[in-house]
Amino acid sequence: MEKEILKQLLDTENEQLEKLNGIVLKAIEEEKLLSHKLLEFEDPHPPFSSKIADRVASFGGSWKFIIIFLSAMLLWISINIYLLTKPFDPYPFILLNLVLSTVAALQAPVIMMSQNRKEEKDRQRAVNDYLINLKAEVEIRNMHEKLDLLIAEQMKTMFAIQQEQMNIMNEIKTAIQINLK
Repeated sequence: MEKEILKQLLDTENEQLEKLNGIVLKAIEEEKLLSHKLLEFEDPHPPFSSKIADRVASFGGSWKFIIIFLSAMLLWISINIYLLTKPFDPYPFILLNLVLSTVAALQAPVIMMSQNRKEEKDRQRAVNDYLINLKAEVEIRNMHEKLDLLIAEQMKTMFAIQQEQMNIMNEIKTAIQINLK
């Protein structure tokens, strides 16, 4: 009879382990789904125009561009004022203004395109962060579920063992009382 009770306790432990394995497998499947969703947002081959817009924006917003552009303007002005007897762009620098306006007119939309792409990437990062936070919440809930299951099963096992010990103690008590009579 004691062997049957111990076998039953071991079977209960096996059932508990099977439940835990099921929870772990479920969590692994959810992780695969999340990783697939995160990969959907990545654009491995952006269009050529997007690459150009990003490069122009990164160069146009750098100190290197400012220094080169300032040097070119100073060179332009000094050539037209001091070095040439008959300058190709005299003092009001109308041609320089035209070049500056053209550069500004072309650079502004390209920078805006790049900013739009960066905003889209930021939105995608926010969605990815949300999914990761959601996954962490699911993992925490799964962990709580596992811990609750472990505690409940261990309590059942402990009570069963305690009951079996009480039965054995009663049997011993009865045997002692019979031997004393």
